Amino acid sequence: MRDHSADGNAAAPPQALLERLKDYGQEDAFALWDELTAEERDLLVKDIESLDLSRIDRIIRCSFRSQGLPTAAIEPVPESCVSTVEERTLQERERWWKMGLKAISEGKLAVVLLSGGQGTRLGSSDPKGCFNIGLPSGKSLFQLQAERILCVQRLAAQSTNEGSGGFVPIHWYIMTSPFTDDATRKFFESHKYFGLEADQVTFFQQGTIPCVSKDGKFIMENPYKVAKSPDGNGGVYSALKSSRLLEDMATRGVRYLDCYGVDNALVRVADPTFLGYFIDKGVATAAKVVRKAYPQEKVGVFVRRGKGGPLSVVEYTELDPTLASAINQETGRLRFCCSNVCLHMFTLDFLNQVANGLEKDSIYHLAEKKIPSIHGYTMGLKLEQFIFDAFPYAPSTALYEILREEEFAPVKNANGSNFDTPDSARLLVLRLHTRWVVAAGGFLTHSVPLYATGCGDITTLLLRWGKPRSHLPRKNVSRSL
Repeated sequence: MRDHSADGNAAAPPQALLERLKDYGQEDAFALWDELTAEERDLLVKDIESLDLSRIDRIIRCSFRSQGLPTAAIEPVPESCVSTVEERTLQERERWWKMGLKAISEGKLAVVLLSGGQGTRLGSSDPKGCFNIGLPSGKSLFQLQAERILCVQRLAAQSTNEGSGGFVPIHWYIMTSPFTDDATRKFFESHKYFGLEADQVTFFQQGTIPCVSKDGKFIMENPYKVAKSPDGNGGVYSALKSSRLLEDMATRGVRYLDCYGVDNALVRVADPTFLGYFIDKGVATAAKVVRKAYPQEKVGVFVRRGKGGPLSVVEYTELDPTLASAINQETGRLRFCCSNVCLHMFTLDFLNQVANGLEKDSIYHLAEKKIPSIHGYTMGLKLEQFIFDAFPYAPSTALYEILREEEFAPVKNANGSNFDTPDSARLLVLRLHTRWVVAAGGFLTHSVPLYATGCGDITTLLLRWGKPRSHLPRKNVSRSL
């Protein structure tokens, strides 16, 4: 048993702080005060003082109150809101490509990367972007994406007929979490920012929020620390606002934001065609979507909420099986077929609006999870916002269909799982690059079947999206490329 006599055991919790906790029904955070050493008491006080108690109380109350409330009936996304692969013409793609490159060359596009997660499910404690999916080059996800930014920068510079003169780099805003921030920064520094300039990369942290019990009480990770978890990838909105980065973007002349998740090995970062489409449509938001493969696929889909209502995303767990299986008799496709893959475009004006709207409404998703606590792992609730929570606030949204095999190679589960593994992502990358080599007039030599391997990964610096650059060698290529 501890001897507290030397720790000033008679000292009571700071009265003002205790009263504030009582105001919000969280005074149990001091329940074990008498058992703590002086040092532990100091840690507990600092931990509680770091919390914005009024904001957290509002989030808890609004989120709990929203549970079980009726929601508007959902309808399929109107076809007029979607640019499908089949309907797009070569002339449209070329026009959008040029529009996008022009905007990029004028410094109007910035990129926001959602990279707060660790590679826990991949068997790694490192930030997920550090993960090497096993490509012959050994490149990490971060490097693949950095090189794609470099590629687009060069294409934008060439499109102005000015070379690199007067060219504005694409600024890359990278959202980390308290668990990945230091490691992410060090990874970029040790790799010299993968060829980018250090001052064109800005790191910022998403917030955390206390984990709570089913009656809304704080769960204590230990007697002197409240259990907390990241506030979800939708925390990007409040993080950009609180860190004044929305103002930073405006100062730089940025008007459009390309926002995506780190765990996609085929993401076309700063895609000029998608940007041109977005600008041409004049909408506040846009999203790339893939066609849902089958009714039970575990992906969220875009829907329309209510007659003439806004587009939003419904998670697969929330979609009635009958609706999930419903067929559009005219097209033969699923009625709800536009899968969300976290590839979004926003105007800066809209980001300012939605950051304010989400904060005002303070509705978070509640996820029941095992939470580390003073009682061991206990069931509790994590509060999160998702990136797609912004769409119901948008006055206009356009969807842009893409092909999975060209732009969507998720890396979510360890090898040995049934889907979304490093092995499956690597194979998608290699097969796409193989098609690029063949399209450029190259020849491939293999000791094993082409469909099983691919040729090797080609540096993105040689490529225009899906269109091999003229200086790509037109010769035999082996897997060691």
